[in-house]
Amino acid sequence: MEQYNVTGMSCAACSARVEKAVSKVPGVSSVSISLLTNSMGVEGTASEAAIVKAVEEAGYGASLKGAGAKPSAAAKLAEDEEALKDRETPALKRRLFASLGFLGALMYLSMGHSMWGWPLPPFFEGNPVAAGLAQMILAAVVMLINKKFFTSGFKGLMHGVPNMDTLVALGSAASFAYSVAALFLMTGAQAQGDAAAAAHYLHEFYFESAAMILTLITVGKMLEARSKGRTTDALKGLMKLAPQTATLLRDGAETVVPIERVQVGDEFAVHPGENVPVDGVILDGHSAVNEAALTGESVPVDKAPGDKVSAATVNQSGYLRCRAARVGEDTTLSQIIRMVSDAAATKAPIAKVADKVSGVFVPAVIAVALLTVAVWWLLGEEFGFALARGISVLVISCPCALGLATPVAIMVGNGMGARHGILFKTAASLEAAGRVQIVALDKTGTITSGEPEVTDLLPAGGASERELLELACALESKSEHPLARAVMRKSRDEGLTAAEVGDFRALPGNGLTATLNGEELLGGSLAFIADRAAVPEEMNAKAEALAGQGKTPLLFTRGGRFMGVIAVADTIKEDSPQAVKELQDMGIRVVMLTGDNERTARAIGAQAGVDQVVAGVLPDGKEAVIRELQKRGKTAMVGDGINDAPALTRADTGIAIGAGTDVAIDAADVVLMNSRLSDVPAAVRLSRATLRNIHENLFWAFFYNVVGIPLAAGAWISLLGWKMSPMFGAAAMSLSSFCVVSNALRLNFFDLRSAKKDKKIRPVGRLDQIESEKENGSMTKTLNVEGMMCGHCEARVKKALETVEGVASAEVSHEKGTAVVTLSKDVPDAVLKKAVEDQDYAVTAVK
Repeated sequence: MEQYNVTGMSCAACSARVEKAVSKVPGVSSVSISLLTNSMGVEGTASEAAIVKAVEEAGYGASLKGAGAKPSAAAKLAEDEEALKDRETPALKRRLFASLGFLGALMYLSMGHSMWGWPLPPFFEGNPVAAGLAQMILAAVVMLINKKFFTSGFKGLMHGVPNMDTLVALGSAASFAYSVAALFLMTGAQAQGDAAAAAHYLHEFYFESAAMILTLITVGKMLEARSKGRTTDALKGLMKLAPQTATLLRDGAETVVPIERVQVGDEFAVHPGENVPVDGVILDGHSAVNEAALTGESVPVDKAPGDKVSAATVNQSGYLRCRAARVGEDTTLSQIIRMVSDAAATKAPIAKVADKVSGVFVPAVIAVALLTVAVWWLLGEEFGFALARGISVLVISCPCALGLATPVAIMVGNGMGARHGILFKTAASLEAAGRVQIVALDKTGTITSGEPEVTDLLPAGGASERELLELACALESKSEHPLARAVMRKSRDEGLTAAEVGDFRALPGNGLTATLNGEELLGGSLAFIADRAAVPEEMNAKAEALAGQGKTPLLFTRGGRFMGVIAVADTIKEDSPQAVKELQDMGIRVVMLTGDNERTARAIGAQAGVDQVVAGVLPDGKEAVIRELQKRGKTAMVGDGINDAPALTRADTGIAIGAGTDVAIDAADVVLMNSRLSDVPAAVRLSRATLRNIHENLFWAFFYNVVGIPLAAGAWISLLGWKMSPMFGAAAMSLSSFCVVSNALRLNFFDLRSAKKDKKIRPVGRLDQIESEKENGSMTKTLNVEGMMCGHCEARVKKALETVEGVASAEVSHEKGTAVVTLSKDVPDAVLKKAVEDQDYAVTAVK
């Protein structure tokens, strides 16, 4: 998407006109205008020149952001920050103060003397023409100070695209023109010596209305500009975090260089208290790093060699030596800024309602104003009275409130999400997240930690837990199996050092064997150990129970003596059960998708408390399940791996865990930087609050105009005697947009972690049977496989089979010793057998 700066827009009618003009350019596939940031996003093949020309022909100005030579990352951030700087408020403040000075003098002359008898200089006594000329001059000065309303308003009118400034300019100009006509009539009366008639014309002057309208609208514009400036505070805050320099390590010396000179692979130092300049990997040093700037998490994260660090995070304690991994626009900070900025430049589907109304709003208001003047005049009222009603209609109507109702709430909601580590890529994704009815969760890395951990130590034969762990540490130290790594991590945590073993052998699918001090050590599955040592019935039952909980029991012997069981599992994250419960309390059905076997999947699903478990699904199977879920309601998919990308793309809302792969993050609509499942209900909660705020804004914007325009036209005069002056209408208009923006700013106080105000949406029906389309009548074959001992063995066999051409899917169970393959075409038994045996497992039969 190409980003453009657009100048000259003053209301929703302007943005609608620009969007309509650009969308007609050949090659433009989509265009969205942000009135809030005066920016435009364009997708398609159209040239820059054609797009700029279309905008200019519509009566506005446009320029490509970052045009010319490609700026450095620091320069681009400075350019973006400069673009967001609030220049409107200071200019409007100067205009307002200057206008108030002349308006005060005008009000003293026009109303102070006639209504309250305030004294005037002797020159004006008995000289109404002089008083009228003074009022005209003062009003003209105020109009000159606020000439921007007239230049923009009449320019839009001449181009056939009237805007809010047109309404203000017409109202003020009509008041001034009518008053000038009355002044000429006054001079005629005075020339004829009719002093009473000349004095009467003083009451026909609307000079104070012409000036007051402009001043009050300027007040509203200034308040609106200040509030709009606050909506981009989150984005500006992120930009200010960008480091400007880095300390590079060259030939053993530290050299401070501008951030744009850092290259991938450079080594850099981060002293305590300094910001990390770019994304990198720690080579040396230990520290606690505060990552609140990116994740919103205030608790510092301990870092050690091999850990990743991100730009703009703060090194709080030790000295770190790092290698640069991502620099410039590729850093995490730059990507966050780009996501938040792009989201502000996009348009939520709900905004289309306001856009349709805004496109015809101003012309309709002008027509209503003219009709109002004509009707009152035909009813016999004085032209001055009729004109006042028409002017009131012009100045009370406010298309800005409609145009700002959606984008200000989207910007504030996006900023809130960014501060808490929840990134919505587009305005549409922010809106869609609040409408989800079903959430599908990947298991590994989403509900669980993604790395096996030791969960249980069950010593036997008089051994202690430490002795059991020492034996397992010695045996597993030479293995590369994921389960072995879990045992080694537990051993390191307990401060154990692996003893040196001899005659080490790995028996794929069964276990390990080695010798220590002349004694044979064995470790592996229940079936493997039971063939070589006596396993107590009690421990046999415990091992079976652990397997039923989704854990993998590893049994160990020493010198033929059974030593105990160590259970290893991909443990569930601490916040997963609470996150699932919060989603369910919001009326959302939670489904877990996994490629694991049914037994393990159901055990994890029970711990997490999900509504339904769908096990044994491939990446394309996950995508097919999402399609089925979408038939029952709006569906979100939460995942972190490459295999989740198809499902993330298919879902109504794809949510990626921030610690996941780049492919998953690219495919998703929402990114959770904290990698916490509890951020899923928080994202839904924030989306719902933003949607609620948009609905409030749109209601008040429509309600204000629906009630205000008839009131200004005098619809209630005959019934209730309600009559509105143009000045009151201008005051109401000036506050309407300010109120809409202020309401959006209330989102800053919303607690997206609190579940107290959660409400259930319409629930979806029970998903008893999900056809994943992998069972489409194709033939199946069952392989009897020996040697599998855990879920990781299953995954290995599954992956091997699914790489075979013609295999649509494979369901593998180490407990049953089977692999059931679904074929899209005939595959020889020998090919399937070879694929499994290449992984060091034995195939005894193919059925």
